[in-house]
Amino acid sequence: MTTGFDVRISDSASISRPDMVVIRNHVAIDMGVYISTQADIGSYVHIAPYVCIIGGADAQLIMEDFTNIGAGSKLVVRGDDFIKGMINPIVPIEYRVLIGEKIHMHRFSLIGVNSVVLQNVEMAEGSVLGANSLLTRSTEPWTIYVGSPAKAIKMRDSKLILQACKALGYE
Repeated sequence: MTTGFDVRISDSASISRPDMVVIRNHVAIDMGVYISTQADIGSYVHIAPYVCIIGGADAQLIMEDFTNIGAGSKLVVRGDDFIKGMINPIVPIEYRVLIGEKIHMHRFSLIGVNSVVLQNVEMAEGSVLGANSLLTRSTEPWTIYVGSPAKAIKMRDSKLILQACKALGYE
């Protein structure tokens, strides 16, 4: 695992493929977090308690700077196609059909508490998924989504966020 400075990873967090994980600066990964995928984690990132990120070695989570995953959330980066194959990670791969390659969280995107994000979703810059929501498709910039399945409900004001980012020395 490659890490920057000011990185805090709880002793109870489990990163099953640390050789496939890059963590930049000012990152907190809390207790009970499980990550089974490749991960590229930017600066000023928080992964709250009991987040589960699954998909195996061929799947990738990208969290750009200033992103956050709320407590109890689940990200299914890669999983079984329920229609075309057997469903079980212990079954040999030739009897399964896998879907998904990555989940990409662009700068300032956030996932609310107890939410689920499914395969191949790209969260656009500044987009937010509200608590207890299910995200099955990519989002639009600076838009708030809620529900199951998640639907856009309003826009965020990006001006103050981008000003604060600039004050921290980020563009």
